[in-house]
Amino acid sequence: MNEDELIAKILHETKTLAVVGLSPKEHRAAHIVARFLQGKGYKIIPVYPREERILGEKVYRNLTGIKEPVDTVVVFRRSEEVMEPAQQAVKLKPKYFWMQLGIENTEAEKLLKKNGISVIMDRCMKIEYAANS
Repeated sequence: MNEDELIAKILHETKTLAVVGLSPKEHRAAHIVARFLQGKGYKIIPVYPREERILGEKVYRNLTGIKEPVDTVVVFRRSEEVMEPAQQAVKLKPKYFWMQLGIENTEAEKLLKKNGISVIMDRCMKIEYAANS
């Protein structure tokens, strides 16, 4: 399966997204993308160090606090900060791990793939959703 086919599969199969770095600031990319995807019917689980609610949803401090199934982890963090959520994702066991546009970490990718989690790097989920609709 090539990357475009994997992206189409992720967008079709995913129901629940844990969004790491989901800022409460409405002008930030993470907020814009998450709000867009929420409007398209995806359940959003915000992961952020502060706030109690973002986009009307309970905020978790990290992925390990989430107790419900997550299909895809979407990361809005600098490339060098991806390893921590990747390690947490291994415990959470989502099917997919998506690093947004401009974010790449091959060490995290290796860890995730070794644990059966498919990875997308350096792509925007909002742009890909629009391209696949």
